[in-house]
Amino acid sequence: MSSLTARAACAAAFAGTLLSLACAPRAAEDGAIARGDVAYATGDLNEALAEYQLAARQGNEAEAHARVGHTYADLGRVEEARNSYRQATELDGRWADQAGADLLHLARDAESRSDRFQMASAAETALEFLPGLAVEELALPLARHYFDNGDFGRALPLYQKALASAPDSTADVLMEVGIAFEEVTDCVRALGLFERFRELARPWERSEVDWHIGTCSYELGKQRRMDGDIDESLDLVNRTLEVGEPRNIQPQVWFEKGEILSELNRCDEAVEAYRRVRALDASGTGALVRRAEERIDEVRFGRDQREMRGRC
Repeated sequence: MSSLTARAACAAAFAGTLLSLACAPRAAEDGAIARGDVAYATGDLNEALAEYQLAARQGNEAEAHARVGHTYADLGRVEEARNSYRQATELDGRWADQAGADLLHLARDAESRSDRFQMASAAETALEFLPGLAVEELALPLARHYFDNGDFGRALPLYQKALASAPDSTADVLMEVGIAFEEVTDCVRALGLFERFRELARPWERSEVDWHIGTCSYELGKQRRMDGDIDESLDLVNRTLEVGEPRNIQPQVWFEKGEILSELNRCDEAVEAYRRVRALDASGTGALVRRAEERIDEVRFGRDQREMRGRC
């Protein structure tokens, strides 16, 4: 089918929708719309737009504004399509279906061209008109658009929708969703996804995910100790030590482990953990090293205080 034939078919289909929604446009408006339809059918979208805009000014009918919106959508001009369809739906709410369909079509077209910015803009606009519109096939590219722009709150629901529709998603998707959860400080969910990614990754691909696992486990472990969940706190801190990342916080992790073991009254193990802090600091003069040495002295020589506290 040639492009002119396709446009003629599109114009005819659109005209059929118009006939079901509008019966007797004003004469002047009708003339401008008729001329616009001819221009649209022959592929002259700019001429068609001018005629439809004239019709809208002459009659301010929903039909004319809808045709303007439809043509803007065909031209890939999202903002103008949104404004025109808003005017149409304010006059006749039944145009919302056409607006949503047009903008969703534009979003799909933009996604096929890897134009994520226009895809997101068009999809957001489509959902303004039809909030319940299904966009499952766009969920992942939309999520990645928001992820790349640091908008993790908007990315997460779309990532979850993508994972629900494709449970066997690639490892890269699991990693992205995990980072998004970590960015919104939800390390519980993030860790589950990072561990799933690690299972799928080859050994030489694990350094990045190990960094995230170690960071989240350490932060969550400290929080669990503050909450009084000592056993889980120890498991989490041990996980950070198992992956060995991030390397720059390993002394803090060993100190935290010493504190946890001390609270569990596992004194000999606590001393060994504090000693690892000293071993990892080559200079041996850091503030954390001094704190670790103080804690060793407290554990080894502060028997009376330990008995009073019920811990090392």
